[in-house]
Amino acid sequence: MAEPIMRKARGDGVELQVAIWEGPGKTLLCIHGLTANCRCWDLIAGAMGEKYRIVAMDLRGRGLSGRPGTGYSIDQHRRDINCLMDDLGLENVIPVGHSLGASIAMALGACHPERVDRMVLLDGGGKLSKEQMTLVFAGIKPALDRLGKLFPSFEAYIELLKKAPFLQPWSPSLETYFRYEVEAVDGGVRSRVHPEHIMEESLNMKEVDVAQFYPQLTCPVLILRATDGMLAADDILLPREVVGRMIRTIPDARCVDIDGTNHYSIIFQPNAGRDRAMLDFINPFS
Repeated sequence: MAEPIMRKARGDGVELQVAIWEGPGKTLLCIHGLTANCRCWDLIAGAMGEKYRIVAMDLRGRGLSGRPGTGYSIDQHRRDINCLMDDLGLENVIPVGHSLGASIAMALGACHPERVDRMVLLDGGGKLSKEQMTLVFAGIKPALDRLGKLFPSFEAYIELLKKAPFLQPWSPSLETYFRYEVEAVDGGVRSRVHPEHIMEESLNMKEVDVAQFYPQLTCPVLILRATDGMLAADDILLPREVVGRMIRTIPDARCVDIDGTNHYSIIFQPNAGRDRAMLDFINPFS
């Protein structure tokens, strides 16, 4: 797969890194999850890039974007994206959000409906109970544990990640993704993501009722749901009853289960069903 063009764009008082896969059609603006970066979209860009232009961003504090001391919230990311679209000359996009990125996409669609053509939510955007949120954070704990730690080498950094059951099978795209997120420091390597920024983000996430966005979404919405848990059967981000509420409350929403996937493999592994569902939704007349 072709490497993306990497460039900077202006956010709301912060410089943001974007990866661009040029294509002939509409622009898909890809928004990653809590501790991720723009390279989590490599496989989806490979599947969509022949028909669409893919613009994947590093949220503030992630990847090669600026890392201000504070300002990590869904609404701040929404403001960053609005500024980024202005800077890149993007009047109208199709937001594709994974996990936290799904909630950010909904905030964008609710506040700036004129800038959103339609929307894809990849295993995210659901209003979870406190109990389910606790299960989810337990499931993503192995991914959070790498933050703030010094490792003697990149190989040591990915040693435990390569054994994580939810990342199997390991692949070159996963290696590219994790290599992009590390920086060399005295004594070895570490993630570029600061744990205190993720702590602020997590606290702010728990204060936001994402269901407020549902009735405000005027565009068609596709929800792609991972059916399997990460470390247990019940640590899923979109339980059926949560998706049911989304379908009932979002004016034009539909859900497709991506069977056999978990919260990570739905984006990090090849999946023909996921790709077909997205292509059919983005251009139903193709």
